[in-house]
Amino acid sequence: MSREDLHREDPDRLYTVTGGRSRANESALDLVTLIVSEGDPVPGMQSEHVRILHLCRHPTAMVEVASELGLPVSVVKILLCDLLDTGRVSARHPSSAPVDTDLPDLETLKQVLVGLKKL
Repeated sequence: MSREDLHREDPDRLYTVTGGRSRANESALDLVTLIVSEGDPVPGMQSEHVRILHLCRHPTAMVEVASELGLPVSVVKILLCDLLDTGRVSARHPSSAPVDTDLPDLETLKQVLVGLKKL
């Protein structure tokens, strides 16, 4: 699948993948939430769920899962909530930096953001 195909995902397929749902259960999942498989796929499991379980054998950020599957983050969030509800994956946020860590000043962060937008 080419990059262009990833951005032209068939709406009917997305509807099927999510079972017609347009929103995930209210959860604390965000782009950097780390997902870890808690078991192996079982026969009859939805193919996207199987791929997620294989991808997440090691902690993998939700945004990486979406990228690997070539699906919108909103769709992946629904799929991950399905797996969370059945205990097939666990989710955790990366550990926060200690309070005494020297973080870059706000001006440096703004300059990095401007530079990224220009890419």
